[in-house]
Amino acid sequence: MPQMAENGHSEPLVAYVFSDELLQLLNKFEKIQNRATMVHTLIKEFGFLDSMRIVPVRPATSKDLLQFHSADYLDHIELLSHSADEDKDHHENDIYGIGFDCPYMDSLLDFIQLVAGSSITAAEILMERRSSVAINWFGGWHHAFRSSASGFCYVNDIVLSILRLREVFDRVLYVDLDLHHGDAVEEAFNYTNKVMTVSFHKYSPGFFPGTGDVSENGTRKGKYYSVNVPLQDGIADDNFVGLFWRVMDTVLDVFPADAIVCQMGADGLCTDPHNSFNLTEKAYCHCVSYLLEKDRPLLLLGGGGYNFPDVARCWAAVTAKCLGMMMPEDITEHKYFDQYGPDFTTKIRNGNRLDQNSKEYLEDIFRAIFSNLQQVKLLESKI
Repeated sequence: MPQMAENGHSEPLVAYVFSDELLQLLNKFEKIQNRATMVHTLIKEFGFLDSMRIVPVRPATSKDLLQFHSADYLDHIELLSHSADEDKDHHENDIYGIGFDCPYMDSLLDFIQLVAGSSITAAEILMERRSSVAINWFGGWHHAFRSSASGFCYVNDIVLSILRLREVFDRVLYVDLDLHHGDAVEEAFNYTNKVMTVSFHKYSPGFFPGTGDVSENGTRKGKYYSVNVPLQDGIADDNFVGLFWRVMDTVLDVFPADAIVCQMGADGLCTDPHNSFNLTEKAYCHCVSYLLEKDRPLLLLGGGGYNFPDVARCWAAVTAKCLGMMMPEDITEHKYFDQYGPDFTTKIRNGNRLDQNSKEYLEDIFRAIFSNLQQVKLLESKI
C-alpha cells in the first residue's frame, strides 16, 4: 500500500531494515545460528520485499550508544575486542555481565554497533515520516542493562530506539510480547511518565529473569506507567489475544501514545523449546493488527524464539499483515525448505499443553492492571 511522503513522492507504507553484515554476524551466534537468514529468506521468497522500502543500517556511533549505556561498560567491551584471546577472560567480566549466558564473542563490538544502529535507523524512518511502519527483525534485545549484558543481550537497542523516537514523539508506548519479561526496558523507563512499558510474559518461580509481577508498576514520577501481565504456562491464542485487547484498550485510554514500539519475541510459540505457551502465529498477527489499527507510527522488533522455522513462519506472517497481503499456504522451494517439514505449510500447529491460566486468574490480573491504570488516568488529568 503506497502513501504520499512529505516530499510528494509515493513511498511504501512499511520500511524493512536490513544489513547483510549484521545478518552474517547473527548467523554465527550459537543460540540463534542461521535464524536471521531463515527469516529474511522466507520473507524474500514470498515476495514481500518488493512491497517494502528496504533501509540499510547505519551502525551506531559511540555517541548513540552512550545515550543509554555507560561509558565503563562500552569501554570494557572495546577493551576485550582489542585483547588477545588469552586475555578475553578478564577479571572484570563479571561486573559487566560478560560470561555464563553472555560470553564474549568475536566481533562483539561490531555486533553491538550494528544491532543498536538497526533499531535507531528504524526509529529515524518513523521520525522522518518516510514510512508509518518500520520492521527490524534483527532487533528486540530487551535484557541488556545500562552497564551490563544479560540474558544473551549485549546492547539494548529497544531503549536506544525509544530514546531516539522521543526526540520527535512526546510519548512512546512500548509493548513486549516475548515469553520473558522485558526487564531492562522497564527499568530504563521506570522513573518517567513519558514512556509506558507493557510486558506480556511468563512469570513463574525460577523462570528468567524472575521479575514482572503485576505489582511491579513503576517508581516516583513513573509510578503506574509500567504494566506487567504475568502469565502461566499453556496460554493459547484466544485467551492471550482477548487479554491483550482488554489490557491495551485500557492502556491507550489513559496513555495518549504518539508512537508505539513492539517487541515480538516468538518464544511463546507452542513449538518453542521452552515448552511454555500454546501460541501460534495467529496470536502475534492479531496483536499487530490491533496496533496497526491505532494509526500511530509503529516500530516492530524481533526478540526470542528458538524453533527457527516457526519463528520465520511467524515473523513472515506478521510482515504480511503489515503489508495487507495474504500469506501463501505452502512453503516454497528454497535453501531451507527441508527444515519446514513434515507438512511444509506456513501454519503453525496448535499446541495441546494444559492451560494453567484459569478464567479467575486472568480476571484477577486484569482487575489489578485496570486499577493501576485508573491511577494513571487521575495523574494525567492533573497534567
